[in-house]
Amino acid sequence: MSITWSPRSTCNLLLVMMLLLPISLVLMIGLGWFSKLQTVDDNIERDLIRLQRYRGIAASLPALRQALDAEQSNDAFKAFYFDADTPGLAGAQLQTQVQEMVRTAGARPISTQILPTSDEDDPPKVSVRIQLQGTTDQLLDLLYRVESARPFLLVDQLSIRSQARSTAGGPQRVARGPRIPDNQEQLTVRLDIFGYFLRPTG
Repeated sequence: MSITWSPRSTCNLLLVMMLLLPISLVLMIGLGWFSKLQTVDDNIERDLIRLQRYRGIAASLPALRQALDAEQSNDAFKAFYFDADTPGLAGAQLQTQVQEMVRTAGARPISTQILPTSDEDDPPKVSVRIQLQGTTDQLLDLLYRVESARPFLLVDQLSIRSQARSTAGGPQRVARGPRIPDNQEQLTVRLDIFGYFLRPTG
């Protein structure tokens, strides 16, 4: 069975198709814009939530600065840091303090060196490298003094080398410094010790 289209029916069909085509295009464009607008709305809502959070943080900054200033002006707080205007002065204080602790522990300092500082440290850190000779007991005494020191001191690296002591007969070379007990080995120790200092304010 064949369908025969009259000229009028054909014209009507073409007219309907011509009307449906722009309507379809409008619907497609409208759906795309609606999806994009929905995404924009979601982004705006998320940004508003983030903005409120940032405003809350910004509102708390004055109180945090006031608390930090109060802590930095607290003498008890400052006792844990070196009181110096520059890293060089703080390093010199640390070097003197460590050398004194080594001598008080009974060991013999060989050399000390102030290590370079880093601008990324906050609060700034100062370090010294010291090489010394002493016994195990003297090293333990030194480490205890470092642990209990004020300002705070910390050991970064530690290397120990034992020196064999001659027990055979005959003349022996006597080293300068305190006498080492016969039951103690002589150690050569190198360690890095560091502390912190507060940058001047104002």
